[in-house]
Amino acid sequence: MDHPFAKGHGAENDFVILPDPDGHLDLSAEEVLRLCDRRTGLGADGLLRAVRTAADPEGASMAGEAEWFMDYRNADGSKGAMCGNGIRVLARYLVSSGLAAAGRFNIATRAGSRNVFLQANPDGPVTVGMGRPGLAGPGDIEVTVGRRRWPALHVDVGNPHAVVFIDDLTHAGKLRTAPVVRPAHAYPLGVTVEFVTVVGDRHCSMRVHERGVGETRSCGTGACAAVTAMRQRETRPRSAHYIVDTAGGRLYIAVLHDGTMQLTGPARILAEGMVRLSYP
Repeated sequence: MDHPFAKGHGAENDFVILPDPDGHLDLSAEEVLRLCDRRTGLGADGLLRAVRTAADPEGASMAGEAEWFMDYRNADGSKGAMCGNGIRVLARYLVSSGLAAAGRFNIATRAGSRNVFLQANPDGPVTVGMGRPGLAGPGDIEVTVGRRRWPALHVDVGNPHAVVFIDDLTHAGKLRTAPVVRPAHAYPLGVTVEFVTVVGDRHCSMRVHERGVGETRSCGTGACAAVTAMRQRETRPRSAHYIVDTAGGRLYIAVLHDGTMQLTGPARILAEGMVRLSYP
């Protein structure tokens, strides 16, 4: 079966987008894995299925808040609750394809409804409200890469993160495999790990190994997790603005008076076409 698709990226964190307004697609983990494969598929860090909230069982309870639901899948086929770059790319797609009007609107996710804001300009930034990160969770987390080990801070941004501060980003190694996170029982479903260096006042750089994906060029929830960890190390005003540099580009985090965060960065649609979903 041939089906329309789009390909987009947010700070070089790339996604396959499948429009499915009425919720007819039943994607298996194997099919998502094939589509995201960079040699035999379209290639992406993840997949975004755009379905009307009322048409999806996981989103139906939020139908009064948001017209569209983001069914986010990691590149390995597993389901994800939230993706900061992915939701901005999905917002760009909805506007560019005429499925939503530019300006401010909500998109439902497994982590709840999120507000997005963007102009019609396809090269302009997209902002998403990321909610208030949580720190409750496993303690005494330690991350190991090779012979190096560091303490990590657990941060929940709709998905779990372990944030490590290091002196040099090269100390994280090649990140071809997931870093070892202890205790082993802390994250039974895996965890996204951020390696962060402080560049200056309210400014950091990071590398990230995403759960279910591997090292990615950037990570929106990871940038929010990094800023949350920075704020735990220093006395900060209730509201402030931060810069997070990733391999794929710069992301901007605004922390509001109530502790919620807004993530701003680029989001572009690169291509559209048809893809065969059933493989022989």
